[in-house]
Amino acid sequence: MTSQLDQIKKMTKIVADSGDFNSIQQFNPIDSTTNPSLILTASKIPQYQHLVDEALDYATQQASTLETRTEVAMDRLFVNFGVEILKIVPGRVSTEVDARLSFDKEASIKKAISLIEMYKEKGFGKDRVLIKVASTWEGIQAAKTLEKEHGIHTNLTLLFSFPQAVACAEAGVTLISPFVGRILDWHVAKNPGKKYESHEDPGVVSVKKIYNYYRKFDYPTIVMGASFRNIGEITELAGCDYLTISPALLKELANSQEPLIQKLSAEQAKKDSIEKISLDEKGFRWALNEDAMATEKLAEGIRKFAADVIELESLIKAKLIAKSSYTN
Repeated sequence: MTSQLDQIKKMTKIVADSGDFNSIQQFNPIDSTTNPSLILTASKIPQYQHLVDEALDYATQQASTLETRTEVAMDRLFVNFGVEILKIVPGRVSTEVDARLSFDKEASIKKAISLIEMYKEKGFGKDRVLIKVASTWEGIQAAKTLEKEHGIHTNLTLLFSFPQAVACAEAGVTLISPFVGRILDWHVAKNPGKKYESHEDPGVVSVKKIYNYYRKFDYPTIVMGASFRNIGEITELAGCDYLTISPALLKELANSQEPLIQKLSAEQAKKDSIEKISLDEKGFRWALNEDAMATEKLAEGIRKFAADVIELESLIKAKLIAKSSYTN
């Protein structure tokens, strides 16, 4: 019998969603994604402390003030984890820009270029990296500049709505990560007791609409479903370009032999009745404002990632202070 994981790999490119690269290896994904929450968790695992130590040493050599050293060490730590992942996956790793820059186009561009330079120092070119940016208007415009002027590929994350997806496609971003599970979370919270079958899961429905729109109108942007709560959401999106999946759900797929049916295809998308639209900044902001779920989940997601960045930053700063005291 063929596992569901092996079955879905024939329809969709599977990406591991983890900062724990040792847990990634057993599933042989094409790519891997990380985010501040995953890196925060992984950085606390004893076997990865050498990556933290290297980041501290690098920052100490590169900068003189504590604040600058902390920023450099944070970037280096994200890159260190990314590099270890790139030694495992044949494709690309996604590394996220500081969530606190989500509404600052120029600072996001500067940070992305800095991260790419660090990867280059480690021997990995920009073709192996996707820079993750939140799907705010400013984030999407930063991604547009990175793609067109710097040749840096981007992954637009915290994407919860069709307007965000349309703006990303028009900006020419490489990949989007629509969040399936967090959309479901919102609807479950608003409708206590309601049970959603996989095919009617609001997150699944959202990604299907985006995928069909992209393929019908021949946008090259990759659709990568993300943030899954169960394997039913995953199997309902079989045929999507990419799916990024946690090690726990990858294991569940690997242990299941239930037959899979391809649910999405470019051929079927061409038959969709959806009409093409275009959004300028005003149109984007209004459409996003009209979607309470997307507005709330985008803001919540940015706050959560920012909180994890701040927690990780505090840990790094404390280690830098201790290291300085020891050195002195």
